[in-house]
Amino acid sequence: MIKGIIFDIDGVLLDSLGIWDDLGARYLMNIGVEPEEGLNRILFSMSMEQGAAYLNEHYHLQKTDTEVLTGISDMIEAFYFGEVLPKPGAKELMEFMKAEGIRMTAATSSPRLHVEKALERNGMLCFLERIFTNTEVGASKHSPEIYYQAAAYMGTKPDETLVFEDSLYALKTAEEAGFVTVGVYDVKGESDREGVKNTGKYYVTELNEFPAVFETIK
Repeated sequence: MIKGIIFDIDGVLLDSLGIWDDLGARYLMNIGVEPEEGLNRILFSMSMEQGAAYLNEHYHLQKTDTEVLTGISDMIEAFYFGEVLPKPGAKELMEFMKAEGIRMTAATSSPRLHVEKALERNGMLCFLERIFTNTEVGASKHSPEIYYQAAAYMGTKPDETLVFEDSLYALKTAEEAGFVTVGVYDVKGESDREGVKNTGKYYVTELNEFPAVFETIK
C-alpha cells in the first residue's frame, strides 16, 4: 500500500528545466569567459554549490566559490520568483493525492527559497508537508539519504513510498534504495529517456496519466 510520495521539483512539479540548460554557460559568458561545449551535461547532476565550485576551479575564475554561487543565484532568482510555471497536471495530481490521503514531501537540489517561492506563487506549496534539499541533507541524489530522510519524516517505508523523478541517476538511486519509483518525462530534461522509462517501476509522459496508474497500485 502506498502511504507517501516524494516529489522531485524541477522537471516534475515545476516546468523549470529550461533555465538550467545553459545556466553555467550563461554565467560564464556574462563575465567574459568562453564555456566549453557540453558544459550543461557536466553540471546536470550537481547541486548549485558543486556546480559553482566546478566553474570556479575549472575555469580559474579567481573568485571565491561563494561569489560564483551568488552570481548564479542572482540569474535564476527572478525566474523562480516571477516566471516559472507548474508542469502541466502537477497541481491537479497533488490535489488528487491529497484527496486519497497520501502524505507528500519533496526532494530537490535547488535552493529552498527559490522553489518555495515558485510553489507558493503557483498554489502548490500547501500540499507539501516538508521540502528536503540536498544542501541541507549534505548529499546529492547519488546518495539515497535525501529520500530516506523524507520517508522517515512521513513515517513511511521505502516500499510504500512513491518517488517521482525525471533524472535517470536520481531514479536509479531511489530504485536501488527500495522506493517505488515513477519516471517522469520532461522535454528539456534527461537525455536518456529510454533509461528513465525502463528504470522506473512506472513511467508517465504527462502527470495527468498517473491517477489512473495509482488506482491499480494503491
